[in-house]
Amino acid sequence: QVQLVESGGTLVQPGGSLRLSCAASGITMSAYAMGWYRQAPGKQREVVATISAGRNINYVDSVKGRFTISRDNAKNRVYLEMNSLKPEDTAVYYCNAKAGPWFDYWGQGTQVTVSA
Repeated sequence: QVQLVESGGTLVQPGGSLRLSCAASGITMSAYAMGWYRQAPGKQREVVATISAGRNINYVDSVKGRFTISRDNAKNRVYLEMNSLKPEDTAVYYCNAKAGPWFDYWGQGTQVTVSA
């Protein structure tokens, strides 16, 4: 019943911008902390940005000042605005919803490729 579906990933030039979207269904998203994670080939998955149910936000240092996470609970949507993209941002980006240790859901991922 629970689904997280990411969209917006594509090929983009260095210095360009993208907006990723995550559509949640089967949950009342306002009760969940939401996050974006990414995994590059041969690398471990890392947290990119999180936004709590109370809208407290954290970013990994490498994206601070470039990425913005936001949520629209009425629409069950979470977004990641990415600016000044770098080749090292290339990864599969995953949406996550978590409420305590018992409820932890993941999307299928969307590919972001930053290359000239």
